[in-house]
Amino acid sequence: MRCKLTIEYDGTGYHGWQRQDDLPTIQGAIEEAVFQFSQVKTEVYGSGRTDAGVHALGQVAHVDLPKEYPLHKIQMGLNFYLKDEGIRIVSVENTSGEFHARFDAKKRHYLYRVLNRFSESALDKNRVWWVPQDINLEAMKMASKFLIGRHDFSAFRASECQAESPVRTLDNIQIEKVNDEIHFHVSARSFLHHQVRNFVGSLIEIGQGKYPPEWIKEVLESLDRTKAGVSAPACGLYFEKVLY
Repeated sequence: MRCKLTIEYDGTGYHGWQRQDDLPTIQGAIEEAVFQFSQVKTEVYGSGRTDAGVHALGQVAHVDLPKEYPLHKIQMGLNFYLKDEGIRIVSVENTSGEFHARFDAKKRHYLYRVLNRFSESALDKNRVWWVPQDINLEAMKMASKFLIGRHDFSAFRASECQAESPVRTLDNIQIEKVNDEIHFHVSARSFLHHQVRNFVGSLIEIGQGKYPPEWIKEVLESLDRTKAGVSAPACGLYFEKVLY
């Protein structure tokens, strides 16, 4: 029985998605819950890896179980064994044996949250990037248009990125003000390591007036990571959803 899991998690305290020996990870915790539920060790395949401290609203994974179970029992059982973790299974679907959470994904959506007010958050300390300075939203929107499309994104790629090619197609960046927060919605089929966080860091510097909107085009064309802005912290990033 191959199941498609939709997963929500608070990445604070976890060393990212990918299983690591002797370190708490999202994949490791879910695989342990599957073992406790089914008494069979099996791998959980995620639609994309998230770094340490990154959260998820709709991460998707698949897992093969040794026999048929009612879907509600799988969800209840896994959540029972995850009750002490910052991870919850939001939904479980029965899917064909051909489905693959990673390779069948057509588009991935990320959300980045910036808290833009004078005081830091008491409730969302590990869930937003606090930027108290005034930010010019329109300048960031103008700059973001230079990033949309198919480009060599070497200037926004982490040095430890293992992707064979830095060329990606960015489908969309939407920037909006939501009460005291600025939300960045970014979508593409796939991303380079730290690509979204590097986008946000550079756009925030434009919003703060450090550079004009056209600067981001110069950075993009330079293919040089050292020319771009800071990398936004992991705490504000959310794996929002996957389209298949």
